[in-house]
Formats: sequence, structure tokens, C-alpha cells
Amino acid sequence: MGNTRWYTVRLLTKLDENNSYSNILLDESLSRSDFDKRDKKFISALFYGVLERRLTLDSIITDLSKNPKNKLNYTLRNILRCGLYQLKYMDSVPDNAAVDESVELAKKCRNPASAGFTNGLLREFIRREKALPKTNNEIDRLSLEYSCPKWLVAKWMNECGKDKCLSLLETSLGQAPTTIKINNLIGGVGETLDMLLAEGVTFERSKMLEYAVNVANAGAIEKTEAYKQGRFHVQDLASQLCCKTLDPQPGETILDLCSAPGGKTFTIAEMMNNDGRVLAFDLHPNRVKLIRSGAERLGLTCVRADVNNAKVFNPNLPLADRVLVDAPCSGLGVIRRKPEIKYKDPAEFDRLPVIQAEILDTASWYVKENGLLVYSTCTVSKAENDEVVKQFLASHEDFEPADSNDAFMQTITPDMYGSDGFFIAKLRRRG
Repeated sequence: MGNTRWYTVRLLTKLDENNSYSNILLDESLSRSDFDKRDKKFISALFYGVLERRLTLDSIITDLSKNPKNKLNYTLRNILRCGLYQLKYMDSVPDNAAVDESVELAKKCRNPASAGFTNGLLREFIRREKALPKTNNEIDRLSLEYSCPKWLVAKWMNECGKDKCLSLLETSLGQAPTTIKINNLIGGVGETLDMLLAEGVTFERSKMLEYAVNVANAGAIEKTEAYKQGRFHVQDLASQLCCKTLDPQPGETILDLCSAPGGKTFTIAEMMNNDGRVLAFDLHPNRVKLIRSGAERLGLTCVRADVNNAKVFNPNLPLADRVLVDAPCSGLGVIRRKPEIKYKDPAEFDRLPVIQAEILDTASWYVKENGLLVYSTCTVSKAENDEVVKQFLASHEDFEPADSNDAFMQTITPDMYGSDGFFIAKLRRRG
């Protein structure tokens, strides 16, 4: 597996150098490669494993380095990360293989001392029985154990309490489920599932939503015949629950102001039996094309997608029965899908509540009297969720919670339904 390891190191280095999206980088790279299915599986496991455990792996490297001030280049650091990950977290890889293959990769580095350094560090980790570095307090321990930055551990501990914090940390690691939404407008559910089964895709139907299905052994599920026929689209369960909260009805006018890539738009249109108007928007023309192509594949003729800035009022848009604002957010609820999110500077998130409030304010102008406004994010952060909604209600007397109690706001965490982390608030414009 030497080639697969070197391929993984190069991908991780490219990610470090270009700040790409991990899922896009990996998917596009593997699709162009000639690796077989087994090799692709190993590359994916090592790539995502190193990425999600990066903070822990770097702490081990610092702890074991005789000269921790010595800065390692990206390539050598990723060779060490991959070697340590295999030793600590991949039981299927023998220790000797992890060390020997890493040393061979280190020989590719320009520095002739790299191979000896790699060999010494990895074997010292084994001699220490693969123990993690010692920590001084619980925040530090949790940060190291779950490879989560201290600021985020402290944030979740403060906002959610210890038990929920631990749950969020545990579910931030590992493979996220692949959930699809069956298109109820094309054939029957059983017929679609039979098609998937015939192509080796196993599944488990949701107990909560009739058309939600978790799939496994899917590989590139977009290549299945059922997908090509428009019988489903990929959409996490929490996102489908958001559409259920919006509760669109046939014949209505619905605005989805932050739609791309279009999952919620498609589910909304299907829930309306393709009867009415679903106007979907995004700021970027290329992402609008994704919405249009997706709607066409699914046969959703009631969808109209166009470019629009959700922060700026557009007088050309009609008043709507229901408006969905799935606002741009920090994405802390989808860390296991995009592990690089947790390594961002938290200062990057500071202005998000301001942007979210602007979008929500603008969206409110499109809601009919007695119409519904649903605000959602894929993050777990009170500043971006609860506080944005509370401030909106305080400054918009013409809106009220759609439910009489605290149920109008819901934070969904992965431990609840196995979904992504998500937030949904349902508001009504007074008549």
C-alpha cells in the first residue's frame, strides 16, 4: 500500500497548501485515479482519519520531537501524521508496516535526515505504548482526546452542559451517515429501493420520515440507475426535518432564499406534489446551476432558480406563503463531514450573527400575513441560532413564535437521530 499512502500524503499536503474543501478534493482526486475499490477505501479512511485527528496527531509530534521548535514542512508533517494515525487508530495496519512505509515515504523528502527522524519518532511512540501526551485539566484532555480545539470544547461545555458536550465531541468523529430523500413523484418507494438493492446498496428506512432512507455500501451513489432516473436526492435527515417544519402545501408560493445546492428546495417541491411555486435563490451563478440541474433531474417543474442576494431586499420577489432561510453559518453541526471546519480561526465566525440577522430581516419582508418564516442553520452555536432568533423577535413585533411554547426553536444534535447537528426556528407573521 505504499502508493496509497504517498497518494494520501500528497492530498493532505495539497489541502494544507490550498485550503481546499476536503470532500471535494478527495472525491475529485479519486474519481480521476485508477485505484481499485479497496485502495480507494484505504485512502479515504486514512485521509479523513488524519484530518479529523490532526490536532491530536500534531500534539503527539510536538511531544515526541526532541526539538519541537523545529518547523516541519507540510510533506514530512503529513507523513508523520499518517504514520501515527495508523499506529493509534487503524488496528488493521501492523505497527511494523506503519513505521516502515512511513520511513520509505520520508526518504522522498529532500532532507536526508527525514527518514531517521520519522523512524525514531514513530518507534518512540510505540515504546510509550501509544499514550497521548499528559494534560492539565478537563478542557485540555477533551481537546486532545477528541481532536477538537479548546475554544470549541469550552463553548459547547458552557452552552450545552457536560453530557451534551461529550456527545457532540463523540459524534464529531467517524463517518457520517448517507441519507437520501425518495422522490415520491416518481414510482413507489419499494420500487426505488429494489433498484438500489439490485446494485448492491443496502439501506434502512427512517422511522421518523416516510421518504427518508439511510444507505450503505453506496459508493458513488450518483452513478446508480435510480439516481439517474431522478428517484432520489441525497439529503441529511435533519435537513428533511427542516422541510417538514416548513410544511409546504400544494399550490402555495415558497421562497428558499439560501438554496444551493438545492436539497431543501427539492424536498419542498416534492412535498407540494410539484404543484405551486418554489422560488430558489443563491448568490453565485454556478451554484444556481446546481439547483436547476437537480430540479430537472428530479422532474420538478414548479422550481424556479435564480441569482439573488439574500441580504438585500428584492422588490421583484412576490409575497410568499412560507419563506425558508437556511442561513450561512459556521457549520459546527457537520464537522464529521468537513473536519477542517474545527481548525478554523473562531474569529472567522464572529460576524456571522450579523449577516444572519440581516438575511432574516430581509426575508421577513417577503412573508404574507399569517405566513410562516423558518430560520435554520447546520451549526450548534447559541450566538448563531437562539440569539439571532430572539433578537429578531424583539425587533419585529409583527412576528411571533409559530408554537406557543419553546418548541418553536429546536436544536438537533447528532445523538438524537443520527443526523447532522442542526437548528430550526418556526415563526409566524401576525395577521
